[in-house]
Amino acid sequence: MISKKVLSLAMTATLALGFMSGCASSNNTDKDSGSDGKKVIKIATQSPLSGGSATLGEAIKLGAQLAIDEQKDKFAKLGFELKLDAQDDQGDPKKGVANANILGADQSVLGVVGHLNSGVSIPASEVYEKYKIVSVSPASTATDFTDRNLKSVSRVVARDDFQGPAGAKYAVETLKAKKIFVIQDKTAYGSGLADAFKGAAEKMGAEIVGFEGITVGEKDFNGVLNQVSSKKPDLIYFGGLYAEGGLLVKQARDKGIDVPFMGGDGLDSSTFVEIAGDAVKNTFLTSVAGDTTKTEEGKKFSDDYKAKFNKPIESYSAYAYDSAGVLLAGIEQAIKDNGGKMPTREKVMEAVRGTKDYKGVVTQVGFDGKGDNTYAKIFIYKFDEAKYPATLDGEINKE
Repeated sequence: MISKKVLSLAMTATLALGFMSGCASSNNTDKDSGSDGKKVIKIATQSPLSGGSATLGEAIKLGAQLAIDEQKDKFAKLGFELKLDAQDDQGDPKKGVANANILGADQSVLGVVGHLNSGVSIPASEVYEKYKIVSVSPASTATDFTDRNLKSVSRVVARDDFQGPAGAKYAVETLKAKKIFVIQDKTAYGSGLADAFKGAAEKMGAEIVGFEGITVGEKDFNGVLNQVSSKKPDLIYFGGLYAEGGLLVKQARDKGIDVPFMGGDGLDSSTFVEIAGDAVKNTFLTSVAGDTTKTEEGKKFSDDYKAKFNKPIESYSAYAYDSAGVLLAGIEQAIKDNGGKMPTREKVMEAVRGTKDYKGVVTQVGFDGKGDNTYAKIFIYKFDEAKYPATLDGEINKE
């Protein structure tokens, strides 16, 4: 989630760090030995484990960890010791790139679950591509993430150019919004989602009465909310994450701005409710994450997750679990194709990208030529009370 200027700098840093770290061979023949002489296979996670997005970042780590722990015995029978390598990208492109170079140099790493933030996923994926490490994101939605056609990049969730218009359709047709004020956090995710929403809403006849940016980490939104008050919109749309979103909606209500507040999947977190409190009522969001507990498989996952980690699931917990599942299925296939021996990263990458009909606990997965999931959906939620999760109000399939 970064601006184009910062993204350019981050990509430059990617190349520089890559040259400094050296280009490790993608032929994984010299693996570390694990217990009982088994060859070690590592699945890495990259997500913010500290900072303002840590709630969702930890959910990604734990979801992947559960999948890995469940499959350790199966891989042990194949002669391999499965390990998790959890990296804290801090929601920072530079840190994500630095971590990616470390993972690239570790020949035991055969895949990455991550990242949360599109602005970190995009530059880090340039490093993964160089090292031929396949990555599957459970959360990154920016169109540029897969539009670059990198062979190592895939995601299980929908894109912003699907999510933004879906939100606009709901805002205009269901909430009857005619005058909309748009706020975005100037990141790759937030601005991309806001742009997609704005364009679709305007095509549907809504008037965008304001389009303003805020800064990630900002706490006082009086300036932009004074502009909102002066424009008298009948809906506020926010492209950004839960930390700023929670404060925005709370401060808007304190100023007497009681119109519906809407955002994207960046608001789909229990911490959003903690920050906003009762002000969260009359808030709506689109999410690329469905309600995990709607199916028996999802309920079992939720129960297993809570039993293991002593905390309830978040929006991306199960999507990280499914992302790890896709990676592990690809690795298993690559091992079989290689006669039971350690596969190369290239063969794992090919096997994962070739996924067409993987059944996860929350989503079916089949990748197109870019690495987008052809089965991805958008889900509409509303908050009637200060309680997480919100109430599911519908889902939209891509036409």
